[in-house]
Amino acid sequence: MRQRIAFLSEHASPAARLGGEDAGGQNVYVDEIARNLGELGYEVDVFTRRDSLDTPEVIEWTPGVRIVNLMAGPLDRRPKDALWPLMPEFRENLLRFMRRTGTRYDLIHGNFWMSGWVAAELGERLALPVVQIFHAMGLTKQRHQGESDTSPGERIAIERDVIRRIDRLIAQCPSERAELVDDYGADPAQVVTIPSAVNTDVFQPLPQAETREALGLPCDTPVVVYVGRMVPRKGVRNLLRAAALLIQRRQPLTVLLVGGETREPDDAVTPEIGVLRRLATELGIAEHVIFTGKRQRDELSRYYSAGDVVVTTPWYEPFGLTPLEAMACGRPAVASAVGGLTYTIADGQTGFLVPPEDPASLAARLSRLLTDDALRLALGRQARERVEAQVTWPVAARRTAQVYEELFTLAGTPASRFVSASYEMPLEQTIENHYGAG
Repeated sequence: MRQRIAFLSEHASPAARLGGEDAGGQNVYVDEIARNLGELGYEVDVFTRRDSLDTPEVIEWTPGVRIVNLMAGPLDRRPKDALWPLMPEFRENLLRFMRRTGTRYDLIHGNFWMSGWVAAELGERLALPVVQIFHAMGLTKQRHQGESDTSPGERIAIERDVIRRIDRLIAQCPSERAELVDDYGADPAQVVTIPSAVNTDVFQPLPQAETREALGLPCDTPVVVYVGRMVPRKGVRNLLRAAALLIQRRQPLTVLLVGGETREPDDAVTPEIGVLRRLATELGIAEHVIFTGKRQRDELSRYYSAGDVVVTTPWYEPFGLTPLEAMACGRPAVASAVGGLTYTIADGQTGFLVPPEDPASLAARLSRLLTDDALRLALGRQARERVEAQVTWPVAARRTAQVYEELFTLAGTPASRFVSASYEMPLEQTIENHYGAG
């Protein structure tokens, strides 16, 4: 019998359009791991929040994978940080779906801290093993964002509680493993490091001249590309300041910025685009900067391939998928030496690492790459080779399946620790009286 996995991802559906503020790496992870688990023979139901009447309850997504859209609060789109009070309803409607359809699961896999809470609740209620990946940790976000952190006040306490209640934690890189163990007190034996990855069929090198012509870009000017969300922490302002330094030194340059909430760049819908436009004007480089708006995954290889170098210099980054996508397209990446970026980029071999919020250091690395064709091409070639050898989604899915199989084996032992003897809380208990208002 094929084992069935409940994959919980309250705000990040595989079916979401990428590029917006709350649609990014987690959506890609859930999509790729689920579909690759389906190819390995598992049945996977991805549970996410329904936000529109136009969205059916169940979507047959890929072979072996369904998306189940659960009611939790009004049918509208909300920032992910506003979804926390809706999690008891999300949990209860998942149970109702199971009862109504007669579906039973062998394991629960939670994504992000809110789904982690639901996963821990259901794991104890149903006596099932639980695997959890946070994608980002509240303490780290608070440390780097300070007062601009919009997470609910309960987040960090709940993350600690989830870690205590579940069976395995997936860390995407060594720095995230250190956060779980050192900041949250996770048992090191509980944590498995499985890097997220890139789809090398979707992301692959394309002829640069052809892609530039198709995108209407100059063929004789170096192009630096940023792909990702347009939010302050991603450090796009840092890129513009570095570009201004290069242009002041008479370095020919075009900066291509791909991302936003809408397909056409809209300052009102994506306020950071307005900030960046004004900054480019103040720096005297507005004519060198192109905003494209949001683009989807199947389009992005053209944008990466049109560039000479890809830049991502966030203040902090739990993992960071866009540098891997750039590397898969044979382009060197220059990135902040923070979080998972220090793991995915081999400094001096597939790209360069620079301090965050340091335009001068970024400009120096860009200048070297843009003026040394042999170095740039060598790093791009080595970047593609590194991705193919180490970080593809089938590899990540097989390693995830190994974690599942270990837990299935343990679950069959008389001393199974998947049933919590201390769990006495009624299912209807609300978040507020369990954790307090925070």
